Amino acid sequence: MALAFISCWFINNVFLEKFYILNKEKTLMNLYTNLKTEAGSGDLFSENFDLELQKYSGTHNVSIVIVENEFVKVYSSEPLEYLTFELKQCLSGIIYADRIVYQSDECVFFQKKDQRMQTDFLEIVGKLPNGSTFLARSTVESIKLSADIANRFFLYIGLGAVLISAFVIYFFTRKISKPILELADISERMSHMDFDAKYDGKEKTEIALLGNSINKMSENLERTISELQNANIKLKKDYDVMAQADMMRREFIANASHELKTPIALIQGYSEGLKEGINEEDERDYYCDVIIDEASKMNTIVKNLLLLNQIESGADMLQCEMFDLVSLVKNYIQSAEILTKQNNIKVTCDLPDKCNVFADEFKIEEVFMNYFSNALNHCEDDNEKQIDVTLKKEENDIKVSVFNTGKQIPEESIEHIWEKFYKVDKARTREYGGSGIGLSIVKAIMDAHNGKYGVENRENGVVFWFSLNANNYPEE
Repeated sequence: MALAFISCWFINNVFLEKFYILNKEKTLMNLYTNLKTEAGSGDLFSENFDLELQKYSGTHNVSIVIVENEFVKVYSSEPLEYLTFELKQCLSGIIYADRIVYQSDECVFFQKKDQRMQTDFLEIVGKLPNGSTFLARSTVESIKLSADIANRFFLYIGLGAVLISAFVIYFFTRKISKPILELADISERMSHMDFDAKYDGKEKTEIALLGNSINKMSENLERTISELQNANIKLKKDYDVMAQADMMRREFIANASHELKTPIALIQGYSEGLKEGINEEDERDYYCDVIIDEASKMNTIVKNLLLLNQIESGADMLQCEMFDLVSLVKNYIQSAEILTKQNNIKVTCDLPDKCNVFADEFKIEEVFMNYFSNALNHCEDDNEKQIDVTLKKEENDIKVSVFNTGKQIPEESIEHIWEKFYKVDKARTREYGGSGIGLSIVKAIMDAHNGKYGVENRENGVVFWFSLNANNYPEE
């Protein structure tokens, strides 16, 4: 709009004055034509035409003088003497014209500068058909002034129109651009996986239709991406399970091979000795006892490995039920009474009358059995061998501890004893048939129960413990 206004204003400044002058020339030529017509018809000095010339002179700011013999008619505010003098000069051929507009045998139309008034005039002078002479002229300065006023008026109006239009355009374009910018912001947020932004325009326009389409696209994208993410998570879990199963399979084979290598070699060696024919009955019995003992160890290792593998892979699901943990502990201690007496071990218990827990009774018994077996096999003291079993409630947990007198576990070994086949004293473990799997089974069982477990060195021995959540009851 500003460019259009400036262009129009420039055109007005350059051409408006020329257009006014051209229009004034046509006006004077029309006057000459009317004068000729009226003179030819004999109505040149009629009352009606006289009134018409007066009106014409005032309307178009034209000075008119007509002379017929001694009769003179003037329509102008200029002095009669000057107009008649100007007419006589022109008729006598004395014309000081700056520019000739039109010339014929009857008239001359020219532009000149009036030396008296120092003003440019358009003048037409000539003879009419009835023999009368005439002079009509109009100042050019009034044309210039009119053009200047028109240009200034156009400037003021144009500036006002530009300002008002700019405000109106800004207001309406904001109404249009605001939803477009809102849609651009929604698209930007969607590109960053933010699908919460929605277009909420209520107007019935093409932009609103586009906004609704973007909303539908956002919902579809969010749903599709969510489904893809869930599928990827499931696929990753399946892959992790497969990778873990494959790793556990390889680890199982490697560990089983390692642990079974020694008993297999012993069985093979003693079997070959029997085949070669041992004559001494005592030696044959010893060979058979070794073979039976190693076969029993192999059986224990294989069963523990299978149990551990099932728990870690999730194949052996927990069979949780409510049972009395105190009864479980007492029953096992009673069943191991022969072993404790054979090894001269004193067993003390600090147990409540009853303590119900919700867990897998068989697997919790497996945990306690491993703790108690370790305590039995490692219990030693110069004065008195002792195993202490305690069961206490600590806040929301029920904690079972098994303490035995003996050597402490080296600090560097404490974090590794829960690993499969890790043995602190391999030679000592071999004596009582330990495989290094028991504590790994404890770890797997307690992890499955979301329980806690640990080991601590005491001044004269070691205590192993595990705890279950006392509030872990089934929903009724």
